[in-house]
Parts: sequence; C-alpha cells; structure tokens
Amino acid sequence: MRLPSPTLCLLPFLFLTLVQRPTFASIKPYVVYFGGHSHGPKPSSFDANLAKDSHYEFLGSFLGSREFAEDAIFYSYTRHINGFAATLEDEVAAEIAKHPRVVSVFLNQGRKQHTTHSWSFLGLEKDGIVPSSSIWKKARFGEDAIIGNLDTGVWPESESFSDEGLGPIPSKWKGICQNGYDPGFHCNRKLIGARYFNKGYASIVGHLNSSFDTPRDEDGHGSHTLSTAGGNFVAGASVFYMGNGTAKGGSPKARVAAYKVCYPPVDGDECFDADILAAFDAAISDGVDVLSVSLGGNPTAFFNDSVAIGSFHAVKHGIVVICSAGNSGPVDGTVSNVAPWEITVGASTMDREFPSYVVLGNKISFKGESLSAKALPKNKFFPLMSAADARATNASVENALLCKDGSLDPEKAKGKILVCLRGINARVDKGQQAALAGAVGMVLANNKDAGNEILADPHVLPVSHINYTSGVAIFKYINSTEYPVAYITHPVTRIGTKPAPVVAAFSSKGPNTVTPEILKPDITAPGVSVIAAYTKAQGPTNQDFDTRRVLFNSVSGTSMSCPHVSGIVGLLKTLHPTWSPASIKSAIMTTAMTQDNTMEPILNANHTKASPFSYGAGHIRPNKAMDPGLVYDLTVNDYLNFLCALGYNETQISTFSDAPYECPSKPISLANFNYPSITVPKFNGSITLSRTVKNVGSPSTYKLRIRKPTGVSVSVEPKKLEFKKVGEEKAFTVTLKGKGKAAKDYVFGELIWSDNKHVRSPIVVKWF
Repeated sequence: MRLPSPTLCLLPFLFLTLVQRPTFASIKPYVVYFGGHSHGPKPSSFDANLAKDSHYEFLGSFLGSREFAEDAIFYSYTRHINGFAATLEDEVAAEIAKHPRVVSVFLNQGRKQHTTHSWSFLGLEKDGIVPSSSIWKKARFGEDAIIGNLDTGVWPESESFSDEGLGPIPSKWKGICQNGYDPGFHCNRKLIGARYFNKGYASIVGHLNSSFDTPRDEDGHGSHTLSTAGGNFVAGASVFYMGNGTAKGGSPKARVAAYKVCYPPVDGDECFDADILAAFDAAISDGVDVLSVSLGGNPTAFFNDSVAIGSFHAVKHGIVVICSAGNSGPVDGTVSNVAPWEITVGASTMDREFPSYVVLGNKISFKGESLSAKALPKNKFFPLMSAADARATNASVENALLCKDGSLDPEKAKGKILVCLRGINARVDKGQQAALAGAVGMVLANNKDAGNEILADPHVLPVSHINYTSGVAIFKYINSTEYPVAYITHPVTRIGTKPAPVVAAFSSKGPNTVTPEILKPDITAPGVSVIAAYTKAQGPTNQDFDTRRVLFNSVSGTSMSCPHVSGIVGLLKTLHPTWSPASIKSAIMTTAMTQDNTMEPILNANHTKASPFSYGAGHIRPNKAMDPGLVYDLTVNDYLNFLCALGYNETQISTFSDAPYECPSKPISLANFNYPSITVPKFNGSITLSRTVKNVGSPSTYKLRIRKPTGVSVSVEPKKLEFKKVGEEKAFTVTLKGKGKAAKDYVFGELIWSDNKHVRSPIVVKWF
C-alpha cells in the first residue's frame, strides 16, 4: 500500500498557517531560481537539507528572519532545480531579482500545455477552451471545407492527417490519390486527395527516376503548411518537448488535399510554372474550396505569373486563393503575389517564445531564443570566443565570423562557445560548423539588418540566437576581457510575450511594384516559430548532416502565415458558403487590427512603427471576420476591367478569361477599383474616388470616422450609410486634397464605417 507523502500530510497544517498569517499589500507567489545545484545528480537527504537551509537563510536575509522565510516558502527545490517558491511582496521580489546569485524571479502564473499556439493568440480558444463566441464553434471547425495546398507534398502518416472523427468524404470531391510508384502512400477521409506534378521540374533538371512519382513530402514544408491550414487535433505535440500541447490547424475538421509542385532546388528555384499551372488546373476540377499557396517569385506582370494566372481561374470558380508575401524583407518593394484576386499574407510574431539566455562571466545576461535539444551543464562557464578568432589558416575573417563551411580551426574552437554572425549561410548550418570544429555551444548574433528579429531553430548543439544590440555587447565583452567566459541556458517555453504581434524582419514589404494602386500585402498573420506536422524524410534543420527525425517542427516564414489565413478562410467558407472570394477577403481585411497586445501600434522587428506596407490592413482577427457588417465585393468582370485599366487589350483579356470581353467605353481609373484599401501612389494634390459596400449583417446605420494622412484632407459623401436588408449596396465617394507642403514619402490614414462594428480601410498616399 502506497503511503501519502510527507508533503501531503503537511498540507492541512500549511493551509492553517497561511490563513492565520497577517495580510500584506500586494503579496503574490513567486519563483526564485538559482539555476542548478552543486551537489551532483544524485543528492543525499543531507544535501537536500543543506539546500533547503540555504534557501531559508537567503530569503531570511531579505525578510528579516529565518522564521519569516520558513513561513513564506511553500516549495524548496532541492534535487536538481535550485530555487524556491514563496509568497512575497512585489518590492521584495524586485530586490531579490537584483542579487548576483539569482538567475530569475518570476510570478507563479497558471500554465497549460500549448502547440500551434497561434490559434489561442488569434482568439479561437482560451486556456484550452473554445468559447461559444469562437468562429471555431460557429463554423463547426471548418467541417467539410476542402483545402488544397500547392507545396512539397504531404507526409500522409502524420497524425495531423488522421481521419478520426470525420464522416464520409463530401460528394462534391472529384479528386484522386495519385500514389504513383509509392504504394505505401494512402489517403483517407481527412487527406482526401494527393497529386504530384513534376514535368516542369524535369524539363529543367532532366530525366527523373521513379522516386519523384509520388506526392509524398520529402522536404517537410508541405506537411507543415497543410497541417497548419487544416490539420486534425493531435495531443502531446512538441519540438524536443518544447511548445508541448495539442496541435491543430485553422480548420481542424476540414478535408485536405496535397498538390506537389516543389522539388529539390535548382539554382535556388524549387517550384516551376508549368507544374504550378497544372496543379491549379487539377485543383479546380477536383472541387477544392480554398487553395493555400506558400510559394512565389519576384513580382512580375500578371500574365507572366503562373500563380496569378492559376489563382484567377480558381477565383472564377469561387475558390479563395491565399498566397505568401515572400521572405525578402525588410527591404521595401519586395512583396510578391500581388494580384488583386489573391489574398497576400505577411508574417508576424505571436506571444510565445523559447527563451535561452547567454550569461557572461561578469553576470550580465542576454535573452535569445532556441529550440536546441542539447543542453550545457547548468551554471558551468566555458571559454567564449568570436568565431573570427577561431579562423582556419586559409579562411577569411569574414567567412570565419559567419561560421561558414571549412572556415573554423578545430584546435582553436574546441571546448569553446563560439559567437557567429547571422547572414549568408543558414543559421542551423553555422551551428553544425561550430559543432564540427569541436565547439560546445554557439551564440548566433544578428547583423544590423536583422535587428531585433530572433528565431527559435532546432540546432544540433546548445545555441542562443540573440539580437543585434546584444551581439554588439557580447563582442565588446570578448574584446575587453582577458578570459571571456559564458554559459547558455537551455530553452524553455514562455507564453504571454509582449509586444506581439511584431512584423517579422524577413516578411516582404510593399509598395506593390506591379500595380502600386493595390496595397500589398493584404494582411499579416503568425509566421514565426510555428509548430506543425513534418516529414520523417528530413531532420528538423533540413540539412544533410541532421540525422534526427521529428513528428512536428518549428518553422518561420510567410509560408507559415499563409496557411493560417487559409485555415481561417476554410472556417468562413463553412459559415458563409455563398460569399464570394472578394467578400471573404474584405471581411478579413476590414476587421483586422493595427495594435499589438499592449494596445500600441504594431512594430517592425527594429522596433519602429510598422505601416500598411508591412501588414496591409493589419493583423487578422478571425472572430471579427465572421461578422464584418459590410464588405467590398468584386466580380470577375471587375477584375477584367482592372486589367483593361492596366493597358491589357481586349484580345488578351478575352483569352485570359475564356470568354468574350470588351473594355468599358469610358476610361477606367484604378483609384475606383473596389478594393478594401485605398492607395493613391501618384497624388497630384486632389483626387475623388468611389467605393461600394454591401451589407452582409443586420440592418444598421454606419457613421463615418476618418484618420487623415499627414498633409492630406479627406472628405466623404455621404457621411452616413443606412442599410435595411442583407445584400443591399451603397456607394460613397472619397475626396483627398493636399494641405501645405507635399510629403516626400508615403503617408497613411484610415477610413472607418462604424456601427457597433468597425469596417476599416487603410488609406495610402504618395505625392507625385
């Protein structure tokens, strides 16, 4: 018979003791953490008692007596973790945090298991519970929406593609499970279709063997994106036990289909136009409702853009197409996938991080991030060296600092923590080069361009990725210290990071270089350190040296933010099956937010205020998007008129649209294109433009609110819109006039129609 533990026996006594204590102002439970113990991995009871005594003595020095400390401490960590939990006044906790022995002091807050935490961050669930007001409940978790994904294929054995809890395949589905020469590849009632398209790829690389004739994901990218959009619920998902919780996609009860169009890169290109178009063509015939496209190239004329062409034909059939904005930020004018019929998605952070601290010999610490599985001994200092000082004989200082292949001398690097500079070669490859040279750990320091953006990668050795400012300080410490030393703490999972969201530095930015009159990106969504399903054909770093295998992986990019929106679109399609793709885009854009979780304007990674060129209309809010009140709708003919205004001739447009077409007799102004944002890139001091909104909600009256761009007056007629029924449309005009001296750069404002909802449109203006 198992006896109750001594701790349990003492609980009634402790409870009585606690309730009899006098009440102090602002007393809260804190954890005081010292790191590890010096007594080794197998402590005796004598060691444990010594540790407990040291905790009492330590806290007693702040509270005035050992007795007060014994009364305050309710946990003393004496085995492997060195620290204690105690009820403390805020001021005392702040003083303790300054002590040189203390690693950290933090509130004892409630925690629950989390993975693909982005859905909680976006408000679809809270503390693991889905409220009745959530779009997940309203839209039945995207039940029977069909989401297709153009990518590297799918790993069908992943639990994210289990069909548990799903009924028969929707009768509208016409697709196939094309397993080719891979008889082990199977579809089910979740993964209802899979195809591969590789002839365009073969035309570049030459004849392919039969191993390419499968939709199986050998890369991981496709499984990650598809499961983010529509993966089933999977409990106990994590990356090396970090981010532990239940994985799920945006539409967890949707059906999914994989269209493999991307293969091992050739001169940096992985997905070729011929294959992309073939996949779009098949997907439209198969009966998908949503297409998620996490790929793209340099922005180009629409008719030379396979994604623009394919997505136009999809939209014609009522399919919503969501595309990634690209990873070429923070440079302006880099956004790709800029056709107005696509939803283009930038990337931003969420309020989860995986902190790993670099602690220097002078006790100064710097917070970074990592998903390193390996850990250094706690509190053990190692020699710290700039990678440039570990330069191999024939290597340049620049290559050594970047920790490039073959640039490090093992005799110099062995047993050291190397500080490597971000840039040029892959972040995880730098860690591998450090490990091959015998380093015990790596500090990855941002260059100036990367600024404050730090990413959690599954490195092969203990690593902390730090920002530019911290990197400068660490290099200064190395250069000014005779024997620089440091240690790296093992990463942990932390929820509630502020500020969030922050626009990712890599996220491609506007203005739109193809049609500057259309604001791109349209929206931003979580795209940093996103945990989702992965392939077993690759290690988590996707490098040849990585023999590890994971079921889930953490990946960053606009490729990850794109399927977040795709999953939300799946919910909206289930909830509003008659809405057009443009209405769904409008609902997402006009309900977006431009403030972070501190209620301040969203920032860029360099801590400057972000603009619509970074986030479009703002950060997506799924629960608001399901009831936007008003939408800016567009038909296929509107898109053809848009092309006519760009100068495409009627023959081109007729061929593009597969139907006869004539340009309107009156010249068309792109300013009047009924987009949910207003962009005037060649403002000459005065312009009047028009928009039309459609009521998709209850009868209501909307009143006007304006935030004027600097140096521009904005007047709207009428100033009030009254709607009596669903489907009713109202037009209004917007007049912009310059005031004072013309601004040299773009200026930004907002137009809002408000009842109890807020239908918000960005205004973007640049003087000509």
